[in-house]
Amino acid sequence: MAQFPSAKVTAICVGGGRTASSELVALGAERWLTMAHERSVALSARDLTKTYNTGATEVRALNHVDLDLYQGELVVLLGPSGSGKSTLLNILGGLDKPTAGEVLFRDHDLTKASDRELNLYRRDHVGFVFQFYNLIPSLTARENVALVTEIAPNPMSPSDALNLVGLHDRQNHFPAQLSGGEQQRVAIARAIAKRPDLLFCDEPTGALDSKTGILVLDAILRINREMGTTTALITHNAGIADVANRVIFFADGRIVNIKVNETQRSTSELAW
Repeated sequence: MAQFPSAKVTAICVGGGRTASSELVALGAERWLTMAHERSVALSARDLTKTYNTGATEVRALNHVDLDLYQGELVVLLGPSGSGKSTLLNILGGLDKPTAGEVLFRDHDLTKASDRELNLYRRDHVGFVFQFYNLIPSLTARENVALVTEIAPNPMSPSDALNLVGLHDRQNHFPAQLSGGEQQRVAIARAIAKRPDLLFCDEPTGALDSKTGILVLDAILRINREMGTTTALITHNAGIADVANRVIFFADGRIVNIKVNETQRSTSELAW
């Protein structure tokens, strides 16, 4: 698995075992089922389990989760802390490996990949945005983004990435000269400058007030819409769920419910 094919993956669709499949049927999600039928599977995970052992105690962070990724979808993952959302994204993003199960990306099993192969997968195909911005204080916004573009095989320019998130006029400012929302948008620009196939956002608005959070969410939605980038977003803010194609509900390491939004609301309509 030294080289992944270059075709774009432009959607995420998550399901979880027999329970989630039953929920889909119960919801009558005809639009999603039609979409899934028409589009090829780009990533699959089956019987995904993650267990942590702390002394005599065993904690199961993921419990037999099944999922497929299709084209054209933005997903919001909701659930209490410790329900498995971040563990799932970490495994999908190649930051961690499951205890059992498999994850297939373009016919390559990520659970059997070497460290080098996972590095290439993350470098070329995955963008991450976290709650905390992780910017280098001594570098300007443009220079922080350039850290990624200098190693990516087919990046956009740092200026173009910053323009996509509305920061063209702030690219020569240092992090200390930027607001929290502007710093998070720099982090988003850094994540998408390499033109990733998958964008995983873990609580990207968690440390922000509502006005600033909406600006950050707008930037993420624009990336999903204009670049066709697969976007999965973890949040504790249930109001954000209305902007998604689907909402995946987690509890106790399982996907317990799936909601399909027939109409996606704009951020101006959200009750934050």
